[in-house]
This record gives sequence, structure tokens and C-alpha cells, in this order.
Amino acid sequence: MEIQSALKKISYLLKTICVLICVFLANPLFSEQFTSPSDKAMSIDRTFKARMPRSFLNTIATTLNIRNAKIYSVTQLAKVPFVKGGKNWECLANAIYFEARGETIKGQYAVAEVILNRVESLAYPNNVCNVVSQGSRRRNACQFSFMCDGKAEYIREPKAFSQSGKIARIMLKGAPRELTKGALFYHAKSVSPIWITQMRRTATIGYHHFYIAQK
Repeated sequence: MEIQSALKKISYLLKTICVLICVFLANPLFSEQFTSPSDKAMSIDRTFKARMPRSFLNTIATTLNIRNAKIYSVTQLAKVPFVKGGKNWECLANAIYFEARGETIKGQYAVAEVILNRVESLAYPNNVCNVVSQGSRRRNACQFSFMCDGKAEYIREPKAFSQSGKIARIMLKGAPRELTKGALFYHAKSVSPIWITQMRRTATIGYHHFYIAQK
């Protein structure tokens, strides 16, 4: 019985090691390939769940401390090269910068999530730039305040914009939208807009509350 138990433990250990090796080689966040083009900088959570047997997930997650997606790590994001993209990338990067550059990384990702959630919603335009600029021709009546507050917007913090640009590219490449639980709306904690009476709050991240419409 003792030999059989020992063999089972050894088998489990070998399987775990094999899983670790496979994930290490396949995922740029655990290898030197992390500094390759940033379209490879995807969520480590999604990669693990796709490749790792469910029975090993908690064990490995505890061992490596990877329960939170590595895309939310300042250190890991700093290793991603800054690569400009097309028009949608520019619109999303600008929105993250002007709406949330003072936020935590998760707060910036959350704003990006709302914009991309709207792109997928039939109630909003079907591309990033049109979502961001919706209503911008009317003073203080747009969806994102920096677009219609009457102030000229300039990027005066290149480092902050670099981070916004990286986040925009990662999100446009299909990173998971798991922070805001499908939110289509948000506002700063410092205000209490009347429209929230029609909404259900899905998350509070940093200085913002996030919502979806009540059904």
C-alpha cells in the first residue's frame, strides 16, 4: 500500500512538472519571449485554463502566485514593447490616457473593457473610434468627457501614454474582459449621475464605479 501511494504521488508530481514545462514554454509571460511583439502579451489566466488540467490549476496557481492575470502587473507590462497600431488603437489609447491615466493598471484596463463592450453591443457603434467620439459634437453631452469638455487635449505625459498604448494593443488583441463583468457604463466616484438609478453596479475599481443596465 505504501509503495502504491508513493507511486501515485510520484505520478502526480511528474504530471505537474510536465504541465509547468509546457506552460512555461508556451506562454511569453513566463519566458524571455515576453519582450517579443506585444500581441503575444496575453492573459496568463486564459493560457493556463486552456492548457492545464483543472485538477492541477489551484496547485500550480498557489505555487507560482499566478491567480491574477499577469497583464495587470506593472512590472510585466513594462517589459512589453511600445508598438503603435492603427486608428482604433489610437482612439482606444487616447481614451485610456485621458479618462484613466491616474488610475491603477486595473482601472485603465476597466475603461478599455467598457469601450470594447460597447463596440460589441448593438446599442452602440461597431468600432472603437465611433464609440469614443459618440456625441462629441455637443458640449458636455458626449459619452467620454474628454471628447466634449471644450478643452484642447494634449499628451503631456509620454510615459503614461506609453502604458495606455500597451494596454490598448493588448486589449485589441483579445485579452479577457473580466474586470467589469460586461459593464457598458462608468462614472467617477466623486459624482452621482441621475442615470445610475436605471443601472446595476458590476464593479468598483479605483476611482470609478461600473454598471450595466437593469433588466
